[in-house]
Amino acid sequence: MKLTQRAFGMMKLLAIILSLAFPLMLAVSSADARIGGGRSYGSRGARTFSAPPVTNTAPNAARPFDRTMTQPGRPGAGAAATGGFNRPGMGMLGGLAAGFLGAGLLGMLFGGGLFGGLGGLSSIIGLLLQIALIVLVVRLVMSWWQRRNAPAYAGSAPAPGPGAQANPRSGLGFGSTASAAPLEITPSDYEAFERLLGDIQTAWSNEDVNRLHTMATPEMVSYFTEDLRANEARGVVNKVSNVKLLQGDLAEAWREGNTDYATVALRYSLIDKTIERAGGRVVEGSDQPQEATDVWTFARRGGGKWELSAIQQT
Repeated sequence: MKLTQRAFGMMKLLAIILSLAFPLMLAVSSADARIGGGRSYGSRGARTFSAPPVTNTAPNAARPFDRTMTQPGRPGAGAAATGGFNRPGMGMLGGLAAGFLGAGLLGMLFGGGLFGGLGGLSSIIGLLLQIALIVLVVRLVMSWWQRRNAPAYAGSAPAPGPGAQANPRSGLGFGSTASAAPLEITPSDYEAFERLLGDIQTAWSNEDVNRLHTMATPEMVSYFTEDLRANEARGVVNKVSNVKLLQGDLAEAWREGNTDYATVALRYSLIDKTIERAGGRVVEGSDQPQEATDVWTFARRGGGKWELSAIQQT
């Protein structure tokens, strides 16, 4: 059945809307619900591009950062002056995606493109196939670029110690991969890490950006704010509750100038669900507790309080 000119015009408009929404779809699909879920971002000072040692809690190597303000070869230097963040290789990938998508969109509007010669509904299908191809190419190139810029992650990491010392405050407590870390971490520091684990998740669940500013670095808050805005655009809110630390290991601790760093593997339970803002219907997750394991890095500047500086997936 031949499509009318009006219907064909509406399909073209739909294709334009899909192409404009493509970056947002990528951002949403790349993130899980809970804070830091599914992605690694932040900075670890001079060790940003070095893998933290594995531990009993996190026996798998931590993933390289998907987003960081630290530039390779310039520890601590970031993109704060420009208000953005560094995504290695995104300039090349952005051009690649724009080229493919632009060719497909213009081809559809004027009857050509990678799938030229196909009319009406077939042109839309062709554009969607192009989008799928772009996603595949972007993921492959990003994976290659991360391995290229973070060679330390391909190397071997120190094996976890057989008898990590436990925090006397807790039955499970925290352990350490080394008997003598360059920076001493005390029981009060471990208490601060555990407290931040719960308080940051609560502030995230309440979408309290001001509260997050008191517990995380400006870089991390910028990422959290971006994710919260994405949730708002989707009309949902992520609710995290009943956060309980099950096990923790100190991977490494060190000092750079007047800043102390501590990277800790955390295994914890939580209730993680995403609900509609209007109506409260659960769209992701459930009321059943689940477990998660992340590697968190905390920073303390000038003898002040600890702040969350990075989250890495394992």
